[in-house]
Amino acid sequence: MKPPLHLLYLHGFRSSPGSAKAQRVAVEVARLQRTAHSLVWCCPQLPPSPAGAQALIDSLTHDWPSERMAVIGSSLGGFYATVLAEQRGCRAVVLNPAVDPADTLAGQIGEQTAWHDPALRFEFTAAHVEELRAMRPERLRDPSRYLAVIAKGDEVLDWRAMTARYAGARIKLLEGGDHALSDFDDHFPDLLRFLDLG
Repeated sequence: MKPPLHLLYLHGFRSSPGSAKAQRVAVEVARLQRTAHSLVWCCPQLPPSPAGAQALIDSLTHDWPSERMAVIGSSLGGFYATVLAEQRGCRAVVLNPAVDPADTLAGQIGEQTAWHDPALRFEFTAAHVEELRAMRPERLRDPSRYLAVIAKGDEVLDWRAMTARYAGARIKLLEGGDHALSDFDDHFPDLLRFLDLG
């Protein structure tokens, strides 16, 4: 596969384009763009509604060629990245991806605050949980299109469920770590190699 010309980053629940991982990818994209790499970069603020997030993602990427695009997603963003990759047949890097977010987030119904801006509040509803349930792909049609970085030390999601979901994919299983992948810089070169951007 050729390197992607279009790269999308999708943040997790209560997160934003201001997250450490999103910012790290943005810095690398800017470096690649300075070295004459023709790369379109997009890292949107996703709305609380999963259906709204999917509509935004679709509108931003509808004219991107599937064979020259890739998506990176963290946590809930990893779930959205998987939905997109299954729809479009593109490559995806998923970072501690949510496997069944309808179940995981059912306990989060109510008013929420954003991690990077506590003044920003939003309502997460039972309808949003059902939107997530309706979006879940049944299976991965081509696991080889995925790189999954999974930390056994994830305090939010079960690493066993993640590795089972991405069976057949290229999996980087970390013995420790955490949900935020605080050591993301250590794994960043593998991400770039998988996307042929190294």
